[in-house]
Amino acid sequence: MKQLLGVCALGLLAACAAGTGGNANPDGFRTVEIDPSQKGAVQGTGIEGQDIVAMTNRMARDMFASGFLNGLTQAPRIQIDEQNFRNEGSQAINRKLITDRLRVELNRASQGRMVFVGRQYAAAVAEERDLKRSGVTDSGTTGLTRAQAGVDFKLGGTISTLDSRDNARGVTQKYNQIVFELFDAETGVVVWSNIYEFTRASGEDVIYR
Repeated sequence: MKQLLGVCALGLLAACAAGTGGNANPDGFRTVEIDPSQKGAVQGTGIEGQDIVAMTNRMARDMFASGFLNGLTQAPRIQIDEQNFRNEGSQAINRKLITDRLRVELNRASQGRMVFVGRQYAAAVAEERDLKRSGVTDSGTTGLTRAQAGVDFKLGGTISTLDSRDNARGVTQKYNQIVFELFDAETGVVVWSNIYEFTRASGEDVIYR
């Protein structure tokens, strides 16, 4: 008798699951294409995709408009990566999402007025230089140099946040501040700087990964 009741219970549970799709939301959420420059279906109070697109576009335009290139007789060598771009805020974020996009946008728009040094490829370059100089390979088509390219200017910056919460209303608010600075790699003088900032509030914040 106990076995019969157990079988019936299992059958009832299976029927319920089949009737609801095994999910409180049987229709689910279908995949949709979203313009990276627009807000998505999931929104929180921190830095999101549309912010990265907006801030890098704005910084690239402002860097050219600043005039720091004026008076330079040669295209400066610039290093733009995450090495000196610090995250001191409360949000977990891959800094390369910001620095990589900024470098790509500047490289596309510079049309030779800036030269970008990929210091992240230094080990690969050193390996190839050793192969050429040891005779394992020829010298290629562009010739040999005495050393790897030095850098004239580097990108620095800081991501900072100020978080607050109203427990009575269950509202979370975050002030986001992203500072960009281009500094002379020989003297340390800051030749350009700008800031991107915004504040958002939400009844239920999302988790950033």
